[in-house]
Parts: sequence; structure tokens; C-alpha cells
Amino acid sequence: MNKKICVVTTTRAEYGLLRSLITRINDDKDLTLLLAVTGTHLSQKFGHTVDEIIKDNFPIDRCIEIPLETDGSLAMANTMSAALTVFSKYFEERKPDMVVILGDRYEAFAIASAAAVCRIPISHIHGGETTEGAFDEFFRHCITKMSYLHFTSCEDYRRRVIQLGERPDRVFNVGALGIENINKLELLSLDEVAEIIGIDKNKPFCMVTFHPVTLESNTAEEQFVELLDALDSFEEMQFIFTKANSDTDGEKINKLIDEFSETRQNIQAFYSLGVVKYLSAMKYSKMVIGNSSSGIIETPSFCIPTINIGDRQKGRIQADSIINCLPQNKSIISAIEKALSNDYSNTVNPYEGKNTSHDILEIMKETLNSTSINLKKSFYDCEAAK
Repeated sequence: MNKKICVVTTTRAEYGLLRSLITRINDDKDLTLLLAVTGTHLSQKFGHTVDEIIKDNFPIDRCIEIPLETDGSLAMANTMSAALTVFSKYFEERKPDMVVILGDRYEAFAIASAAAVCRIPISHIHGGETTEGAFDEFFRHCITKMSYLHFTSCEDYRRRVIQLGERPDRVFNVGALGIENINKLELLSLDEVAEIIGIDKNKPFCMVTFHPVTLESNTAEEQFVELLDALDSFEEMQFIFTKANSDTDGEKINKLIDEFSETRQNIQAFYSLGVVKYLSAMKYSKMVIGNSSSGIIETPSFCIPTINIGDRQKGRIQADSIINCLPQNKSIISAIEKALSNDYSNTVNPYEGKNTSHDILEIMKETLNSTSINLKKSFYDCEAAK
């Protein structure tokens, strides 16, 4: 077969999710992996997480720089414009047979646009989801309409992709890659987590990740201060912060984290822990606090609660262990107290799959081995199908 599959990674979080699929593609004798690394991976300000990819011994085909200014819509548009240009050139040069894109960020939208105009079929992972508080909501659906294969994390999301007009025989519910990481990666012990991260293993700790709600204007700083004030009510608790990505106002949040941690002994903060350290710390946490998708998708598999703050993740399917609250001091404190006083040991994660990366790869290979790929898409009308 000898087909070239290009996997694009732009952030620490999405690389952690793609890692098992990248491994399978790289190990497959019938395929050539083209790993394109871009975005915050190449920025010292965001932890230079390309080093994690190098440490994992994956062959990087190209490191592609794009501007990462985050101060306002014009800066975001500049990043998207640059990504569209440089990735169009890259795809024209390398001519992959398929491009794999996960998620919904604005960089991913621009890269998907480049693949589409270069007439390369796209495999899109995590389509059909909703996040009403972020730009990601419409970028995700736009990527869906440009994509050829769709790999969703729940059956409800599969139905939604079909509702968007995509053919059912090209939409597959495979579960979430993040759950596969939890089930298959060899995670660290509590002793190892405590030593590496710098916490007291004999005291409780929580994970905290908070991103700007990008469809709200100038709320990030105010909401995050409310969160920090709430955490100060739990002096006996240790808090492990992972910093915000390159979203508008993300730098304001990261500055507040630095200022907060400088005056308190119970805080540790990181741009990136890497997937093994991050999931290992999550495993032993009392709870996960913030508004990251990992709190919704991965955390329930550890049977611990998630405090989901505000509207960033509004609309996602949730396990019973998710406690939603307002981005206000009293509401956050109440949610944390509820999490500490209840049992979540019987939590069922709706994003659980059986063998997600294997299923994705086999479907991609079967498609690439076919002679019937036709990028002229007809709209699948659900009502007409009835």
C-alpha cells in the first residue's frame, strides 16, 4: 500500500491524545508517517513541547513555525492566515494521501482549509461535539464539512455529524483517544508523581486548568480571580496548575498563576506535564478543577469529580461526576465542597471506547486502499433518508 499519512499536532493537549495513533501509524509497514509539528510546540513561552515529541522518538517530518500572538481577533486572524499559507505549501510539497486533524482550534481550522484546497482527504477526530463558550464550536463544525472520514467520541456526536450532512458510512463512533491513554499507558506511582511535581504525597491535591471563554469579552481575568479566591479557602489542599494555551487572554491567566504561586507554598504550575505525568497526577487527585475538555472527557475514567466552571464546555455530554458551577467564588467553593463530600467510585464514562487508535487506523487504511475516494461531497439529507 505504502500510503503517506500526515498527522498534524499544534498543542501539548492534542499531541497527548494523538500519541497512540501516531505510534500505530509509525509502526505500520504499509504506511509512512509524516508528522508535522507546529503551533505552541515550537514556542519557548509555551514550554517548547516539541521536546516531548523528540523524547518519544517519533520521526518529525517538518517543524512549521506560525505566529502565536494572542492579543485579540486580528492576531488570531494573522495566525490563521500564516498557517493556511505555509501548510498549503507543505501539503503541495509532501503530497500526503491523508491528513489527520484532531479537534477544533483555530489553527486546526486553517490547516484543514489548506488540506481541503490541496484536495487531500481529511480524517477528523472529535467532531460533532459542542462547546458553546468558545470559538472552537464553529471551527469544529467547519472542519467536519471539509473532512472525508469522521471519528467521533460518542454515538450522539456521530448522529450530529450525520445531521450536518455527512454520509453515515464515513462517520464512526470509536470513543475518545484520551481514554485509551488511561487504559494502556503505564502511569507513575504516587511516590513518583510527588517527587517529579514537587508536592507532599501525604496531603491531598487537585489539578487546575482554566482557559479563556473566547466567545465572551474580557471575562478571563475576572473569572480566574474568582477561581483563585475560591482556592484560597482550601489552605490544606495542594493545587497543580497547567497553564492556558495560546488563546486570547491566555497570557493574562498565566501571569495570574505566576503571581499566585509566588506567594503560596501549596501551588505548583507547569506549561506542560506531558501525557504520562499529567494523567498520573490526575489519577491521584481529589478532583480536577477548571474548564478544560480533559475534565469532561478523561477525568471520569479515574472515578474522581470534575468542577466544571462557566460556559466554555457547555453542551458536551457529561458523566455524573461532573459538577457544574458559575465562575464565581461562592459557587466554586460550594462545588468543591460537594466534590469532597460525595462518592464517585461508580462513575461511568460516556466517552469510553474499546480500541480507539486501532479502529481509526484500520478504517483509514481500508479507505486508502480503496479506489473510490471521491472528494465531491453530496449532502446527506436525514429527512430524505427517512
